[in-house]
Amino acid sequence: MAGLRLGPLLRHLDPQGSATVWVEADRPCTARVRCADGTTGLAPTFQIAGHHYALVPLAGLTPGTATAYEVLLDERPVWPPPHSRFPPSTIHVPAPDAALRVTFGSCRRAPDATATDALDALAAGLAADAGAERPDILLLLGDQVYADSVSAGTRRWLAARRDLREAPGAEVAEYEEYTRLYYESWLDPEVRWLLSTVPSCHLFDDHDVIDDWNTSAAWLAEMRATPWWQERLVSGLMSYWVHQHLGNLSPAELAADPLYAAVRGTPDGTEALRSFAARAGADPAAARWSYRRDIGRTRILMVDSRAARVLDERRRAMLDEGEERWLRAQLPGPGACDHLLIGTSLPWLLPPFIHDAEVWNAALCAGSRGARWARVGERLRRRADLEHWAAFPGSFAFLTELITRAGSRPGAPATVSVLSGDVHHAYVAEPFWPISGPQPTACVRQLTCSPIHNSVPAPVRAGFRLGWSRMGRALGHALARHGGVVRPLFEWRRAGGPWFGNQLMTLTLQGRSARLRLDQARRSRRPRGGPVRLTTVMDRPITPEATPGSIHRAETRH
Repeated sequence: MAGLRLGPLLRHLDPQGSATVWVEADRPCTARVRCADGTTGLAPTFQIAGHHYALVPLAGLTPGTATAYEVLLDERPVWPPPHSRFPPSTIHVPAPDAALRVTFGSCRRAPDATATDALDALAAGLAADAGAERPDILLLLGDQVYADSVSAGTRRWLAARRDLREAPGAEVAEYEEYTRLYYESWLDPEVRWLLSTVPSCHLFDDHDVIDDWNTSAAWLAEMRATPWWQERLVSGLMSYWVHQHLGNLSPAELAADPLYAAVRGTPDGTEALRSFAARAGADPAAARWSYRRDIGRTRILMVDSRAARVLDERRRAMLDEGEERWLRAQLPGPGACDHLLIGTSLPWLLPPFIHDAEVWNAALCAGSRGARWARVGERLRRRADLEHWAAFPGSFAFLTELITRAGSRPGAPATVSVLSGDVHHAYVAEPFWPISGPQPTACVRQLTCSPIHNSVPAPVRAGFRLGWSRMGRALGHALARHGGVVRPLFEWRRAGGPWFGNQLMTLTLQGRSARLRLDQARRSRRPRGGPVRLTTVMDRPITPEATPGSIHRAETRH
C-alpha cells in the first residue's frame, strides 16, 4: 500500500475556483484529493530519482467558501493522519472583493527544540483559534532550505552516507540529500499542517543552492573548477523544480509546460529533469523561474534574482534581457489592478550606507580604480555579501524605472510594494522622487521581512542600524565619491524598523487601501517557558501621507 511521505501542500489557489495540492508518496500510485463539498481531483505520481510525486488539480471550488479535504493514495485515506491534534486541512477560496491577506518572509532554517519559529507560531495560533485572522496566501521569499549549512541531525545522516572529509563536506551534494532537507523542514508538524491549509508561493535564494550563489563571474569560475559543483547545482535546481516551482504554476501553465508533460509521460522523469536543470544552470535564458499571480484586483510578480543574473563585469545585470522583457510585459495596464506586489528575495532599497557600499564595490570590481582595487573589491564582495540590487547598478535603475512607471501612469495601482527578505531584519523604506521627474500617485514602499527562523549576531545588528543612521549616510557618500559613481536621482528613508527577531509581515489589501502588520515569534514568559506565539509589534496603514513617526506599535497577541 502506498503511504504519504511528504505533504500535502496547498499550492496554487485561484479565486475563480481552481487549486493544486502537492504530495510525495513512497511508491507509484494515484493520488486523489477529495473535498467535503464534493469537489475531487486525481493525478498519477511521476518519478524523479526514485521518489514519487503528484500535483493534484482541483476545479469547481466555490468562491467565498471553505471546504475541508482529505488525501487518498490508491483510494486509501492517508491525510489527515488518525488522531491528529490539528483541525482538518481546509481550502478557503476568497470571495470576490473580500480583503486579501498576504503574509511573507524568508530564511527558515530547520527548526530545533529551543528556537522560536515564526511559521510554527503562525500555525499554532491558527490551529488554536478557528476565528483567528488567517493569511489568504503565504509568500516564501527564499532560503526555504539551507544546502550549505545543515542541522546536526542532517550532518550525522550525511556522515552515514559518505566521508565528510571529502568536498563538499557537511553540505548537500546530490538530489537524495536535498530531499532530506525538505523532509526535515516540511515534516515539522505545525508547518506541515500550515502548508496543507494556507496556499503558498515560493522563490529561491542563495542558500537553496549555496551561499553567494552567482555573486560574480570570478566566483562562478571557481565553483565550476571544483569536482562537486555541477552535481550540486543540477540537484539543487531539480529539487527546487519538484518541491517548490511546480506549485507556483497555475493548472493552465502546467498544461502548457513541455517539461511537466515530459516528466509525467515517462515511467522515470529523472533524465528529462536533469537535462533541463543542466541547461538552466549553464544558461540563464534556458529557464524562467519568475512568475505572476493575479488574485482579484491584486497582481503579484515573483521575480528571480539569482538564476537570471548576467555576471560578465562589462554588462553585469540582475536579470538577463529576456527576464527584463518578461517583467516589463507583466506591468498592469491602466486601471487593471488596485495593488502591485513585486516579490524578490533581495531588497530593492537597502539601508543607504549598505546601498552606497554595494554601488562602490561594483565600481571597484569593474575596474574604476585599477586592477588592485578590483581584486580587493572582489574579496570584499564575497566576504560582506555585497550582491543585492544595488550591486547591479543598471538593474537597480531598471527596476526603479519600472516601479516609477507602474506607479505614475494613468489608472495606476493605489500601492506598489516590493516584498523582500534575505537581510535578517525587517524594515519599511519610503522613496522620494525629484520634483522634476515623474511623481508616482501610487504609494511605493520597500517592505523587507526576515528571518522566519534564523538569527543575526549583535555586530551585524549594529551594522544594519549604522546603515540607516546619518553617519552611515555620510560614510556611504564618501564611498560613492571614492568609486566615482553617480548616486541615485531619488532618496529614500526608513519609515519603520529596523526590527530583529523571527518574524512575518502581513499586508491586508481591501479595495484601494492597504495595511501592514509585523508579527514576531516569542515564547511565553512563564518560569519554565511556554508555547511560542506571534506578537504584533507594528500595525499601520500604508498611505501616501505616512511618515516615519506614524508607526503604531502594539503588544497584542493573536
